[in-house]
Amino acid sequence: MPQPKPSSKPAPRAPARERLHHIDRRIVRWMHHVGHPLHRVMLAVFFIWLGLLKQFGYQTGSSLIASTIYFGSPEIMVPLLGWWEVAIGATLLFPATIRVSIALMAVRLPGTLLALILKPEVCFEIVPLAPTTAGQYLIKDFMLFSAAMVIGSTVTPARTPTTSPTTDATTDADAPARSP
Repeated sequence: MPQPKPSSKPAPRAPARERLHHIDRRIVRWMHHVGHPLHRVMLAVFFIWLGLLKQFGYQTGSSLIASTIYFGSPEIMVPLLGWWEVAIGATLLFPATIRVSIALMAVRLPGTLLALILKPEVCFEIVPLAPTTAGQYLIKDFMLFSAAMVIGSTVTPARTPTTSPTTDATTDADAPARSP
């Protein structure tokens, strides 16, 4: 049986839409691969940095938290909160301790909320629409916690059917088949 002759014509190019889709998938895979670890490390650096500032006597928004917590004087609570933030940052540096960092943040959040409620004159120029710099700092804590939750979601794969950012297929092998 004769072998087919190899074609000297170049392979047809994929339509532009397919090429763009392929490029997009590669970018998304790269962002997923690099983004979460970078996000985790940058969040860790941020917490360690602000925590250490308190140890050197610099005021930050959590100084306001210390003045609303009635467990001790601000002279004791501010450095304690600073070391707490350093602990949050240190535990974020290592994937094995991410759950600990999220727990440490969760324990800190009620103090943040308490400061916003008990000190509205310090936290807002116009309650609740125009936060002061101190209020913005405290509101940022809720955004940081939600960012940590995203990081925490990467610790172990979810067991529910989801669409992976790197493919168009569901990632859970146990997911039931979809009906047409």
